[in-house]
Amino acid sequence: MDITVNILLTIATAATPLLVAAIGELVVERSGVLNLGVEGMMIMGAVAGFGAGYLTGSPWLGLLAAIVVGALFSLLFAFMTLTLATNQVATGLSLTLLGLGVSGMLGTGFVGLPGQRLPNLYIPVLSDLPVVGKLLFGQDPVFYISILLTLGVAWFLFRTRTGLTLRSIGDSHGSAHALGIHVIRYRYLAVLFGGGCAGLAGGQLSLVYTPQWVENMSAGRGWIALALVVFASWRPLRALAGAYIFGLIWIGQLHVQAIDLQQFTGAPWLLYKTIELLKSLPSQYLAMLPYLATVVVLVLISRNKRLTMMNTPASLGQPFVPDR
Repeated sequence: MDITVNILLTIATAATPLLVAAIGELVVERSGVLNLGVEGMMIMGAVAGFGAGYLTGSPWLGLLAAIVVGALFSLLFAFMTLTLATNQVATGLSLTLLGLGVSGMLGTGFVGLPGQRLPNLYIPVLSDLPVVGKLLFGQDPVFYISILLTLGVAWFLFRTRTGLTLRSIGDSHGSAHALGIHVIRYRYLAVLFGGGCAGLAGGQLSLVYTPQWVENMSAGRGWIALALVVFASWRPLRALAGAYIFGLIWIGQLHVQAIDLQQFTGAPWLLYKTIELLKSLPSQYLAMLPYLATVVVLVLISRNKRLTMMNTPASLGQPFVPDR
């Protein structure tokens, strides 16, 4: 039972940065902006979070720094695409390359240094309950922030007037502008929110998941977060489910590599043969599983055009220049 609880805890920890980054990007895309720079903002948040936490001795200040740096980095993207009306795809890819390069340069002096880790929540009695105690009342703070963000964004988008306005901009920025809505202002705020979420996701990597700095430690999670938005068809609660599915795949392949096959001698034949097959694969193939799953999911979704178009913002990726 302890092993099962520990595996579930690691799945939640692995899913949290994916969920936070995906929720931020979901809001950005709901406004009609396609920001492919999530990976770059995440890695900048990771190095900023680790650096601030190490220099100040406070992981909370590190987390705050990660959010601020992610948001500031997103402002560069917003200025280029919203004010200068550059191509959103090219600018987002450039932002990712810039983030990977700058983070590697800034983090050179932090390699190998011990980091500050955010403490897990502890509630007397509740955290000591068997099984559910650690799972529900003993997680790190970013886990609870991710759940609150998901519920808050779902409420904001579908239960508030401002959320309706944001969605209307994503569906038809020309019509929204004709009604007197300040399209650029809304999109700036959406991009800023998405950048803060990506920075928070990066901070979780360097302050919770592995409290240290390793160059390129985001390891493609930003791209998986982008795929999650499409997988969820731009719905926050579906993004929550998708993040934990990908978290299961991410952690599952690590546990399969370390598992002892003899422990499953008495297990059902199909389960035993599946584990035996996975154990026989080189570790590099198992490490590919999260990215392979991302590609497979996108291919399956793209085959169903009705599902793809059902919630896709109609103005997604289209530049907007006010005519008056």
